[in-house]
Amino acid sequence: MPLASAATSVDGDLYTWITELARHSPTVLDSVVRVWSDYGLALFALLMLASWWRSRSTDPARTAMALCTPLVVVAAYLANDLVKSLFHEQRPCRTLHVVTVEACPALGDWSFPSNHAAIAAAAATAIWLTDRRLGAIAVPAAVLMAASRVWIGVHYPHDVLIGLVTGALVARLLTIAARRCAPAVTRLRDTPLRPLVATR
Repeated sequence: MPLASAATSVDGDLYTWITELARHSPTVLDSVVRVWSDYGLALFALLMLASWWRSRSTDPARTAMALCTPLVVVAAYLANDLVKSLFHEQRPCRTLHVVTVEACPALGDWSFPSNHAAIAAAAATAIWLTDRRLGAIAVPAAVLMAASRVWIGVHYPHDVLIGLVTGALVARLLTIAARRCAPAVTRLRDTPLRPLVATR
C-alpha cells in the first residue's frame, strides 16, 4: 500500500472532519489558531528563559537541567526530523480533497511526524521536569500546538501524536541526563559567570 494511502486510512476521516469543522468555524477563531500555530513556539522560548532564570535560586542539578533545555529541544527536533526523512509521508492537504485554513506546504515538505509538535513537546517536557509551575503552562500549550497543526490542515492527527511522543521521550531522557552536569554548575558559581547559575 502506498504511504499516502496508508496514512489516509489511519485517520484520514478524522482529519477531514476536523478541517471541515475549521472551515465552518468563525474567521476570528481560525485566525487565532493560525497565528498560534505559526508563532506559538516563541512562547516555549520565553518559558525556557523563565525556567533558567528561576532555576538560579535552586539546586545545581535543576539549574543544569534548565541550561540544557535549548540543547534538548534541538536534539528532539533532529531526532524527529530523522524519522521524517525516513517515511516521506505527503501532507494530507496534498492527498485529500479538503479546504484548509492555512495554505498547504509544498510537495516534498513531509508530514510525518510533526516537527512543531515534537519541538513543543520537548520544550514542555524539559520545562516540566525543571519547574512544575512553568510546566503547568507549557504542557497544555504543547497539546494546543499539536492540535492547531491539524486544525489548519497541514498534518494528520497521527503526525502530531507521534511528534508529541518523540519530543517528550527524547526530552525526558536528555533532561534527566543533564542532572549529571550539576558539578559543573557548582564550579561556575565560584567564577565570574556566577550570575548565570546563581542569584547571588
